[in-house]
Amino acid sequence: MRTSVRGILHAHQSALSVAHRLLDLTVIVLTGYWQSSESPLSSAENWFQIILAVLVFHWISEFHQLYGSWRGERITRELTKVFNYWALTFVILLSVDYLLLNHEQMPNDGQMTWFALVLAVLCGYRMLIRQVLHGLRRQGFNTRRVAIVGTGQVGARLAQSISGAPWMGLNLLGFYDTEPQQTDIEAQGRRIPVLGDLEQLVVDAREGRIDKIYITLAFSAEPPLRELITGLSDTTASVYLIPDVFMFELLHARSESINGLASISIFDSPMDGAWSLVKRAEDILLSSLILVLIALPLVVIAVAIKLTSPGPVLFRQRRYGLDGRPIEVWKFRSMSVQENGAEVRQATRNDSRVTPLGGFLRRTSLDELPQFFNVLRGDMSIVGPRPHAVAHNEQYRKQVSGYMLRHKVKPGITGWAQINGWRGETDTLDKMRKRVEFDLEYIEHWSIWLDLKIILLTLFKGFLNKNAF
Repeated sequence: MRTSVRGILHAHQSALSVAHRLLDLTVIVLTGYWQSSESPLSSAENWFQIILAVLVFHWISEFHQLYGSWRGERITRELTKVFNYWALTFVILLSVDYLLLNHEQMPNDGQMTWFALVLAVLCGYRMLIRQVLHGLRRQGFNTRRVAIVGTGQVGARLAQSISGAPWMGLNLLGFYDTEPQQTDIEAQGRRIPVLGDLEQLVVDAREGRIDKIYITLAFSAEPPLRELITGLSDTTASVYLIPDVFMFELLHARSESINGLASISIFDSPMDGAWSLVKRAEDILLSSLILVLIALPLVVIAVAIKLTSPGPVLFRQRRYGLDGRPIEVWKFRSMSVQENGAEVRQATRNDSRVTPLGGFLRRTSLDELPQFFNVLRGDMSIVGPRPHAVAHNEQYRKQVSGYMLRHKVKPGITGWAQINGWRGETDTLDKMRKRVEFDLEYIEHWSIWLDLKIILLTLFKGFLNKNAF
């Protein structure tokens, strides 16, 4: 099998999405400015129409998800949406022109030229980009490794769709099933292997061999489906159910089309497209401001640690970050030991390992101030699920359903669980379950406003906590 090259587009999908938006708005502004020189309207009226067109088209496009992934859709559907949204924008402009500006000629020649020119450019550059991407994907670049669960009729149809559309960039690895067949399945003249049962699928997904999983099992297979979805919640693969979702709790579900065949994600991340850039901008702005404000306290605490106990000022611990990738989290050292191995014992009340100064730092959360450097580096976010030691992750992923789904977003300095009281030692399994419950609730309902709410609540009640020791 040919080795797929994922390329840079997956890592920079957010930047491309923002660039796509800016390009659309630039087309509207420049073509509007160009045609305004021959328009009978005044300069102020022309710019009013241009700005209104930008706002209306952007709002309609965002509301109807024009800037989502079109990997699995044919170009005609995207172009139809562009036409509809720009036409609706133009109708709104004409209505405002007639009702507010009292122009009797609707529309004039300049407006019609603008409409046609914008439509031609918006559709034309999309067709060009599609051709470039399709060519790259046929050569094996910017691809996703996918697997299909179920060898029945729906699974076979999906395999036909994927194999018959190499422009989608989906590298179909093979099938998995409850009772896997020993023979390969043919799709578009290609023999697609049956790689194993559902347990093997979970193993392969945990080892990072699969990017996307499409489940096509019949609803009558509900018990195996439930076990499978529970197992896949311990991975970072994106999981989709075809053709319908029934009785599972969804984590930021969204729809996706595979060459006209509908799918709905079961586990996915809210940090998609432009929103991840918004989240990153929030982190850079706030962490930079905070680091300027706390520069002096950082120096004072560092000197105090060095003078009161032997050892380094900072404690660097390996933890899991976005998509389960390992990161190194910085904290002020608050203990006489630096546990960072296969077994890490959580701090408890009156723990002999905690230094006198370290106890104060932990109770006031001042030991976590260096993590703003982690945020600035991009390893963490200001708001998100708290990162746990790798040893604790390996322990609780086996005991708490959906535990690994916390890693669908970057870990944070503070989070929804922490301001709701689930901070500090998790000495019982129920406490960890509640923390995970609030973490997943945060991911499901994430917004910039929720982040700001959590930050404000942290300032008022999050730093001092009786459970921190």
